[in-house]
Amino acid sequence: MKDELVKALALDGHVRIYIDRTTHMVQEAKERFDMNPTATAALGRTLSIASMMGSMLKSDQEMLTININGHGPIGSIVVDAYANGNVRGFVSDPQVKDAFKNGKLDVGAVVGKDGYLSVTKDLNMEQNFKGTVELQSGEIGDDFAYYFTVSEQTPTAVSVGVLIGTDGNVLSAGGLIIQMMPDASDTDISICEHVLEGLKPMSTIIQEYDDVELSQLAKDLFEDVKIVETREICFSCSCSKERSQEILMTLPKEDIQKMIDEDGGCEITCNFCNEKYQFSKEELEAILERMNA
Repeated sequence: MKDELVKALALDGHVRIYIDRTTHMVQEAKERFDMNPTATAALGRTLSIASMMGSMLKSDQEMLTININGHGPIGSIVVDAYANGNVRGFVSDPQVKDAFKNGKLDVGAVVGKDGYLSVTKDLNMEQNFKGTVELQSGEIGDDFAYYFTVSEQTPTAVSVGVLIGTDGNVLSAGGLIIQMMPDASDTDISICEHVLEGLKPMSTIIQEYDDVELSQLAKDLFEDVKIVETREICFSCSCSKERSQEILMTLPKEDIQKMIDEDGGCEITCNFCNEKYQFSKEELEAILERMNA
């Protein structure tokens, strides 16, 4: 099945539910950056949560950026998310050495927990909103649950997972966010706790629902679910050769001339998607003419 995101309400609207299947987008990120399994799992978990958080935005003009740095060997994790649920992102060291714990990939070990998680929301206003919390475990899911509770004052359960095959490819990936609304009762909270106690690992759930629409998962978790929205999502970057040219035009003229004289051209690589854009000597000369004009 294609990657998709579901938004739903349950328990008379007292509970918000977000679920996404992100298997293909995480696999694409893995291929774009040639990532090792633990790096794939770390970025994949963040992409999954970011997609759901992006869908919480109110306007297509809004976006958010997640930055995680636990001072572990992977370095920083940076992800952009948009209101349509599409995302893009990267890690500082995609080939970080894999770490294991009890036979499973140890994301927390490569991310580290001596650092922070920050979310910056561009709400198309004069000032951006920024919330920052200390990392709790570096396992990503726990850290975002803490972020929602502390920074956005919204009691939230987060489950996220990425399953990597023996060949290094992504078998399943996705996430679940359950949020309590302000009018939630003690009974609503108890029902949610019961649902969460019986929850399998998220990567296992996504695998089991691979050939089923995710709205069915929401209905299986809660009896009185109202599906608000279902949409396809993907890894999507807004970079282009035209935008790369605009970046070149911000450089000093002498730097452009040096590329012409010494290299006979240049290559620009997008941090967020690893797409490469080539500029020939003639193209750089045309850029320099525009700058001089």
